[in-house]
Order: sequence, then structure tokens, then C-alpha cells
Amino acid sequence: MNSPIMEYIYQYTGIDPAYYLFVLMALVVLLIILIIVMLCKSKRLKKRLEAFLEGQDGKSLESMLLSCMVKVENADKTNKEIKQEMELLQRVQRMTYQKMGMVKYDAFREMSGELSFALALLNQEENGFVINSVYANEGNYIYIKEIKKGESEILLSEEEEKALRKARGRD
Repeated sequence: MNSPIMEYIYQYTGIDPAYYLFVLMALVVLLIILIIVMLCKSKRLKKRLEAFLEGQDGKSLESMLLSCMVKVENADKTNKEIKQEMELLQRVQRMTYQKMGMVKYDAFREMSGELSFALALLNQEENGFVINSVYANEGNYIYIKEIKKGESEILLSEEEEKALRKARGRD
């Protein structure tokens, strides 16, 4: 050992200075490999950025992003309006008559042509009414009976019952 530094290291550590040199060389090689990897990643990232910005400058990219944000805000506003309209339509639909049943019949045996009828109209909750139109030579008589939850408080005729069953989907 001709170097005073090497002798100094050996004297205080008791380890051959050649080992230190090998470790330092391995660290240098490792650092060179890491630098190469980082350069490759940087090059790929630069290519992706150039592809993203191709034909665009920073201001046009910013205006494009702002335009997209405005479109998203408009879509949110439109969605809220559509949701409100749907809720209104659902409330109205629950009140409308959706179910119908009709039975035509001859009220009197001497008349033919089934000119009398019973018509049942119900909403979604099976509330509504039954109209019974009885046709006779002397005139036409119309009766209406209220239906609550699919049932009538007033006794129904056979034809009215049949119309109600049709409206409820049970005939």
C-alpha cells in the first residue's frame, strides 16, 4: 500500500481498501443504470405530452377544458330539470285512470244489440268509478258508483262486477 489515504483507512477500519473501491464502483454502475432508466421514462413522457398537445398551444387547450366544463354544467342543469319533470309526471300518473274494463250487455231480454254497458275506470291505487248505462225503450239511465281500493261500498250488479274485475286484471 503506497497511498497514505489507503493506509489510513486500513489502519482505522481493518478492512482492505479494495473492498471500498468495489462497493463504490458498484454504486456508480447502479447510478448509471438508474440514470438510463430515468432518461427512457422522460423520453416516453415527452412523447406522450407532444401527442397530447399536437396542434394545440396552451391557451387553446385551456379553452377546450373550459368548454368541456361548461358542457358538464349544462348537462347537470338539464338532468335536474328532467328529474323534476319525471317526478311531476309520476305524481300525475298516480292520479290518472290507467285501468279500464267494459262489459256490454242487454239490459232487457226483449232488446238485442247489447246497447247497455258497464265501464270501470281505476287509477294505479285501484280508486275510481263504475259507470253503468242501461238502455231501454223509454230512455237511457246512467248510474255511477265510486270504487275505493278496488271495492265499492254500494252493491254492484253482475255486469259492473265483471267490468271491475276486467279493470283490475282479474278476468
